[in-house]
Amino acid sequence: MELELAGKTALVTGSGRGIGLAIAKGLHQEGCNVALNASHQEAIAATAKSWVERVSYHMADVTQPEECRNLVAQVIERWEKLDILVCNVGSGASVPPGQETPGEWQRIININLFATTNMVEAARVFLQQSRGSVLCISSICGLETLGAPLTYSVAKAALNSYVKGMARPLAADGVRINAIAPGNILAVGGTWERKLKENPVAVETMLEREVALKRLGKPEEIANFAAFLVSSKASFATGAVFVVDGGQVRS
Repeated sequence: MELELAGKTALVTGSGRGIGLAIAKGLHQEGCNVALNASHQEAIAATAKSWVERVSYHMADVTQPEECRNLVAQVIERWEKLDILVCNVGSGASVPPGQETPGEWQRIININLFATTNMVEAARVFLQQSRGSVLCISSICGLETLGAPLTYSVAKAALNSYVKGMARPLAADGVRINAIAPGNILAVGGTWERKLKENPVAVETMLEREVALKRLGKPEEIANFAAFLVSSKASFATGAVFVVDGGQVRS
């Protein structure tokens, strides 16, 4: 399917590795100009060596509203427009349920919710000009109780609610917003790579019991779905949270 993305400009936050990097690569392969973002130089240094055209690199901590505004300004200065915003920054690393503190709640919500709301606010006027699309990377942990840290699950549930609630205001500006809720994704340096090394039998047992397809997902599988959702081929989809988890959630 021709997604008609060539010439579009996409900003992908948290694109130094994992799902974010896979989405950035997928959009680049579809012909997009891609603005990569990470909070540290080293996170995108390796990528910078391998991409030679239609790419720019931007350091910014998107939990900070001012840095989001500066990031968007840099992207507009470089590419003169913004068609696609992918909000991928997030982290499930937190404390076990029942051990939350006010500071930990704030930290995790900043990373998993405000990193998105900040970026949408900063980019909104430019997405309105292009009648663009926003894609948020959520998690199935925001949909069901799956044993993840409570702070993370609550923050992702809030993100899902934000996507649904912002659909109408953004639609009035001609902008679509959706989310993908991935399941267990095996990425270099990620949680499931570590768990496989620590206890492969436990991982295989979990997959056999909980996941219909009985395997871990790949970042590229999320990236393929993402490219479709931000394209004109998904033009009637907005305010939705799409589960891509190999058949794990049951609600």
